[in-house]
Amino acid sequence: MRPATRRELLLVGARSAGLLAAGALACDSRRPQDGFLGLMERVNERVQRALFDPRRLAPELPEEDESDPDEFPAYKIGRVYPAAPAGWALSVKGLVARPLRLSLHDLQQLPMTQTRVRHHCVEGWSAVAAWQGVRLSEVARLAGVDARARYVEFRSFESGYFSSWDLESALHPQTILAYGMGGEPLAAEYGAPLRLYSAVKLGYKMVKYVSEVTFLPVRTGGYWEDQGYEWFAGV
Repeated sequence: MRPATRRELLLVGARSAGLLAAGALACDSRRPQDGFLGLMERVNERVQRALFDPRRLAPELPEEDESDPDEFPAYKIGRVYPAAPAGWALSVKGLVARPLRLSLHDLQQLPMTQTRVRHHCVEGWSAVAAWQGVRLSEVARLAGVDARARYVEFRSFESGYFSSWDLESALHPQTILAYGMGGEPLAAEYGAPLRLYSAVKLGYKMVKYVSEVTFLPVRTGGYWEDQGYEWFAGV
């Protein structure tokens, strides 16, 4: 074999540097929405949106399928489970005709619904519980959501914790603002006094300790999504 020329070595080095740069950009945890990884995330959102059917329901399971409460892990992002601030109420705002401020009592006066579906976690576990609350679509109806709204952002009173959803998933019949679990008021570790729950998303999209629901024309991020977790996260 003949020795490589200086020009050939320079070309190989340039190609290698380019591949390394592209790989670094694609995998840069500080910028998960940039580069090739960000591009594929946007492609993935379009594909999942196209596949999503807002009329399709997840199977509702019988009571005997419920998991033991100890088998339903509880998560928090801080050191302790937060308590609701004094005078807590849910704020509904953004592209709406009638901004709302709803106490827990107000929410409990709205038509109650229950969903008992299998919960899927990105970590690989699943569990079943019965959740009681009000459909987000009912809250959206009361607020009069503007036709320009395409996304919904859910913010928590746990500092820094939020997520944003596509409007179709948020208004799905099995997406609820839950104030009960297993027929009892929510415990702190499961998001009291109010949490988001849905049959159509992975668990990390279901914001606990919800304090704000904002209807938006553009997509925002989320606590986990801004760290590189998939944004659409459909089930």
